[in-house]
Amino acid sequence: MKITGAVLEEAGRTRPYAQSRPLSVGELELDGPGPDEVLVKIEAAGLCHSDLSVVDGNRPRPLPMLLGHEAAGIVVETGPGVTDLEPGQRVVTVFLPRCGECANCATDGKLPCLPGSEANNDGVLLGGHARLHRDGGAVNHHLGVSGFATHAVLNRRSVVPVGSDVPPAVAAVLGCAVLTGGGAVLNAGKPSPGQDVMIVGLGGVGMAALLTALSVTAETGGNVIGVDANPDKLERALQLGAAQAYSPQEVEERGIKAPVVIEAAGHPKAFETAVAATAPGGTTVTVGLPSPQALSCISPLGITAEARTIIGSYLGSAVPSRDIPVYERMWREGRLPVEELASATIRLEDINQALDDLADGKAVRQIVLFD
Repeated sequence: MKITGAVLEEAGRTRPYAQSRPLSVGELELDGPGPDEVLVKIEAAGLCHSDLSVVDGNRPRPLPMLLGHEAAGIVVETGPGVTDLEPGQRVVTVFLPRCGECANCATDGKLPCLPGSEANNDGVLLGGHARLHRDGGAVNHHLGVSGFATHAVLNRRSVVPVGSDVPPAVAAVLGCAVLTGGGAVLNAGKPSPGQDVMIVGLGGVGMAALLTALSVTAETGGNVIGVDANPDKLERALQLGAAQAYSPQEVEERGIKAPVVIEAAGHPKAFETAVAATAPGGTTVTVGLPSPQALSCISPLGITAEARTIIGSYLGSAVPSRDIPVYERMWREGRLPVEELASATIRLEDINQALDDLADGKAVRQIVLFD
């Protein structure tokens, strides 16, 4: 079938992206779903820093590639072997499928699925299949999703069903921003009753972590502290309910610390800030994805003498089929207002300008809405 999508032609083009246009929006061909696959009509897709990291070259991927990994849509068709989904169901896409059989899948979300990671690196779906073409040549899949398009074919393990009452823009962010940020709090940080939680980096993932921490502390006590270099994001954190909001410089100068600190900026300086701001006996959780060449400088003595812990948390240490229904229920109960993450809605045609806004730190989550 013919679809319209945004394809990354070349990584590392100069900014502004609105002029260099690394993403070209045009027509592609999409094969129908094969065994254990589903065809989904995309309703909404979030623009994430992980997309930007592919565009600017920090996360090398095989090109050309149809980007987008955080999306929601309606099942149109199911392939052979898919018996638990039906056409008409709304689903959330997940950018790291879990085969459920490898050694890493037995770690309860701690380690990423081995076949899923391999497929993502190769630009194919779980199982090794490719369903995208253009002008007779193959187009690679982005993290098994390729959600910046009118339709997508995905492996069954790359989608999780949600209720029809969940709006598309809400459903979309459940699969990346909320799964990653929320999981950093619930699965990795695990704040005890009364403990403060600090969030360093208030982009989409960081704000999702902040909302999740607010939900937790509302029941168990403790304060939530937001940290970012952007004053507008600090003000937004306070509006959402954070007890305090500081710049990284203020955190350092005032010696502000918390027993649980989530680093969600994906920058080596943010990681250093997060580690330094972790209280004795506390836990630093890092979910940001900096460049593979990025290095941080921290004091090993401080970790040892103060009995502190540093945890890496990829995709929020999540098992998507288990965790997305939890966040869906929290949203439905009014405890997790994830619609607050949407800083703007955009057209697919405007995605290059949206990349500039993301790179400039102006956006939390820009949502591409499809008719």
